[in-house]
Amino acid sequence: MVLLESIATAAAGVVFGLALAAPPGPMNAVIAEESVVGGWRSGFTAGLGAMVADACFLVLSLAGVVALLQRSPTLQGVLVGIGGLLLWYFAIGAFRDRAAGFRSAGTVAAERRGFAKAFTLAITNPYQILFWLTVGVGLLEPGRIDVFATALSADSSLAGVVVVQTGTPLLLVGLFGGILVWITGFPAALTAGAARTDRLAPAVSTLSALAYAGFGTLFVADAVRTLL
Repeated sequence: MVLLESIATAAAGVVFGLALAAPPGPMNAVIAEESVVGGWRSGFTAGLGAMVADACFLVLSLAGVVALLQRSPTLQGVLVGIGGLLLWYFAIGAFRDRAAGFRSAGTVAAERRGFAKAFTLAITNPYQILFWLTVGVGLLEPGRIDVFATALSADSSLAGVVVVQTGTPLLLVGLFGGILVWITGFPAALTAGAARTDRLAPAVSTLSALAYAGFGTLFVADAVRTLL
C-alpha cells in the first residue's frame, strides 16, 4: 500500500508539472522563439529559467511570502502589470527576429539572455502566480487525497485505490520532473528536422510575437482592473 501511494504521489506530481508547463501561453511562446532562433539548447535554457522561477515560488510558499501576496491584490496587480509590459517588449524583439531561421546552436550569451527573459517573465506571470496561490499551496499542505473517492464518491468501489500524499518531497519531485519533461521535449519537437522546416521559422517567430502582444494586453488589462 505504501509503495502504491508513493507511485501515485509521484505520478500526480508529474501530471501537475505538465499541467503547469504544457498549456499554450506566454512561457511556451518564449521557449518556441528561443528554440527557433537558437536551437534546442536555447529553448531548454529558456524553459529552465521558467522552472527556476517555479522553484522560487516554492521557496516563497514555504516561507509564507506567497500567503502574503495572496492577501495583497495591489502587489499582485503591480506584478501582473510588469509582466504585461515585458510581454510587449518581447513582442517587439520576436517580430524583429521573424526573418531568422533555425540555427544549429545559440551563443552562451544568447542562452543567458533567454534564461533571464523566461525567468523574469515567469516570476511576473499571473498564471504561475495563481497556480502557486491556489494549487501550489494545497500541494504543500500535508494530507492525503483519495482520487477516486473525491472524483466519484466515498462509496465508490475504487475508493482507496489511488491515494496521493500532499506536502511530501516525492510530490514536489514529481512536479518538477513533469516540468523538466516538457522543457526538454517541447524544444526537441520544435527543432527536430530543422533543416527541412526552416521556412517555418519566420512563422513561429511571428506567432510568438502575436502571442506576446496578446497576452501582454490581457496582463495589463488585468493589472488595471486590479489596481483600480
